[in-house]
Amino acid sequence: MTDRFRLTIGQLNATVGDLPGNAARARAAWDQARAAGADMLALPEMFITGYQTQDLVLKPAFTAQAEAAILELGTSLTDGPALGIGGPWRDGDRLYNAWWVFRDGALVARVLKHHLPYKQLFDELRLFDSGPISGPYPVGPARIGSPICEDSWYPDVAETLAETGAEILIVPNGSPYHRDKLDLRMGHMVGRVVETGLPLVYVNMVGGQDDQLYDGASFVLNPGGHKVVQLPAFEEAVVHVDFRRGPEGWQAEPGILAPQPDAWEQDYAAMVLGLRDYLRKSGFRKVLLGMSGGIDSALVATIATDAIGPENVRCVMLPSEYTAQSSLDDAADCATRLGARLDTVQIDGARDAVGAALAHLMEGTAPDITEENIQSRLRGVMLMALSNKFAEMLLTTGNKSEVAVGYATIYGDMAGGYNPIKDLYKTRVFETCRWRNANHRDWMMGRAGEVIPPRIITKPPSAELRPDQKDEDSLPPYEVLDAILDGLVEKDLSLADLVAQGFDADTVRHVEKLLYASEWKRYQAAPGPRLSTRAFWLDRRYPLVNRWRDRL
Repeated sequence: MTDRFRLTIGQLNATVGDLPGNAARARAAWDQARAAGADMLALPEMFITGYQTQDLVLKPAFTAQAEAAILELGTSLTDGPALGIGGPWRDGDRLYNAWWVFRDGALVARVLKHHLPYKQLFDELRLFDSGPISGPYPVGPARIGSPICEDSWYPDVAETLAETGAEILIVPNGSPYHRDKLDLRMGHMVGRVVETGLPLVYVNMVGGQDDQLYDGASFVLNPGGHKVVQLPAFEEAVVHVDFRRGPEGWQAEPGILAPQPDAWEQDYAAMVLGLRDYLRKSGFRKVLLGMSGGIDSALVATIATDAIGPENVRCVMLPSEYTAQSSLDDAADCATRLGARLDTVQIDGARDAVGAALAHLMEGTAPDITEENIQSRLRGVMLMALSNKFAEMLLTTGNKSEVAVGYATIYGDMAGGYNPIKDLYKTRVFETCRWRNANHRDWMMGRAGEVIPPRIITKPPSAELRPDQKDEDSLPPYEVLDAILDGLVEKDLSLADLVAQGFDADTVRHVEKLLYASEWKRYQAAPGPRLSTRAFWLDRRYPLVNRWRDRL
């Protein structure tokens, strides 16, 4: 009896809908596995279609072509390792999230996902049917059990596989990132290993898809929950893992143990990868953004240079008489440090022209936020014109604090195709800038060093739409605002809970009012990378019209 089993983990980046491209990536990984003498190549959940497909998978033509792509790939791979690859399977009027296993060109197993996630950003209950718990299948000398993603978060599927003869658990995943998810999923997988006594291979997808990030970070656990292999986070990897069978069953031999990033680096890597993949998968090579001399646009510009290189980033200053000379200087300083292009477009003339055109209708009214918003919207018009003319995607720069309370102008500074800091509260923006100034990694395409001028980090934030304006004229200090928003958004606390924590009652009421009143703005906002478990859009879905308010 053979006492060795070699598995190749394909931690790869799939693109939703790119059936030929995803198949080609699978074939290239299979060639690597074959050259390494592997017994099997394991690819992530729903790899042939990319993940998440959302309602695209409900189109019969799409699922039929996906199945055909899997069959064409699987039946063509002979004289080499077995292939495990995720993709849909339609059986009559039932549709399953499946993992297809081929050996020597023949389909030998089709594992069906049993537990369908439906919380947070998931909605698989309306897309797929729950399959029965599948049994193990033989590959070479080993019997493999494959709980698909969510199936591994509960004991029943793994325990059934162990009871029916599985010797190694290979878990294909499309597990999306959120902050500290690495430790969370590790805890669940250790539980499955302790319960079954079997080694476990966690195979995760990597890459950005719309607002979601897949962080990879695949790993291997031996019986007892001991981690012996750890793949890097946020990058593709094809890694070979050797198992040896002894008197107590199969165990993986120690291999690569890539260091895992802390929470600050995780978030930053997610924002960089999210932007890079959103551009690449959408067909864009360059970006532009409004560069105000403030901290939000400075961080977005930095993320952009790290994602696609400074030569592909255009920063545009759009000053008025309210723009401080220090802001012009800071914008220029930051662009120079980053190595990005900086252009200037004056908005005074256009603003005056709009004011003159509306004067006969606004005669007798006092200037207010209307005139401020005209400035912001003119900036949006000019930036979108540059985007159209030069095929550069416009990035928006509103942080989560601003997005939460509507401190952004719809069709103005909210205009654009993607927002890299959409799920980053303002206080985290400050700390992230400090982190980036102190840290540089090989996966960053931007320059090392202090790329964000310290004065941008330390000066009081301002929209600069009227004389001597500061954010705190309209909002609580960001330390207070973010703490209240953390309670309302991230933890669903009541107003009474927050007041009991020591927050001023009127301030809490005001923030809640702004939060609910801004829902319609968020509905129209650009997508951005999900960093938390309460990102605006799929994680938190509220009615646009909502007259309920909490009471104290």
